[in-house]
Amino acid sequence: MSEATKRKFVTHEVVHGDVKILKDQFIVKVVESKGNNLHQVEDENGHVTLCSMPPKFRKNVWIKRGDFLIVDKIEEGKKVTCEMVHILYPDQIRDLKSENEWPSAFQTSDTDEAKENPKNFQSTGLLKQTSIVTVNQIPQTV
Repeated sequence: MSEATKRKFVTHEVVHGDVKILKDQFIVKVVESKGNNLHQVEDENGHVTLCSMPPKFRKNVWIKRGDFLIVDKIEEGKKVTCEMVHILYPDQIRDLKSENEWPSAFQTSDTDEAKENPKNFQSTGLLKQTSIVTVNQIPQTV
């Protein structure tokens, strides 16, 4: 399999694949990227640890602070105690919530939902409009 075909396959699997959490897997939130394909993650209990990115994800998909992952626990690890299995996107998170598999510690607040669906929250006042000021509108002092 060529590098381009592999990249397309992995990207399609991550973005459009069905998500199932197995017995030894759990959901974590990315807190910080540490470099060398290591990420600091927090589980639903607030425990912070390092998570490694397997080679199939490297240079194919990117994660950032605040993303959610499904990880496998690594038994022999001391510092790095888990490895990424799947990166969760909003549609997959919505599916997990509908199946009641989403941890209660990661439930989003109204303001997070306002960022995802701004049209639904305009009437409630949770989303405030901002105005843009041009240079001509700024009062000049002498």
